[in-house]
Amino acid sequence: MRRIGVCEERGSGIDKVVVQTELFQLPAPLFETTGEHTRAVLYAHRDLKEMDKTDRIRACYLHACLRYVQRDFLTNTSLRERFGVEEKNKAAVSRYIREAIDAGMIRPVDEDAARRMMKYVPFWA
Repeated sequence: MRRIGVCEERGSGIDKVVVQTELFQLPAPLFETTGEHTRAVLYAHRDLKEMDKTDRIRACYLHACLRYVQRDFLTNTSLRERFGVEEKNKAAVSRYIREAIDAGMIRPVDEDAARRMMKYVPFWA
């Protein structure tokens, strides 16, 4: 890819992949790295109910990362928009956020904030 000029070598590829998966409400991609290469695994569209816990946690984490680099935060509302979930089902999205927190992938910005005002960032932020 580098020899034929397809790689830009600026380091923006992962950001572009995450933005596009969010835009088209696709399952979060899986990035695997070894000492020799990085592989991005992209998935076809799946409804939220077809995603397993690991997929949901990865989607929450990457959503938090994308929002963070855009100088914003993951919220229940932003995650509902990302998953295409109606407001009446916001309790389910709260459970998905809790799963990502329990997995250590995201954390609250302010643990003392009111529940409706909670904002989240990736664990490393």
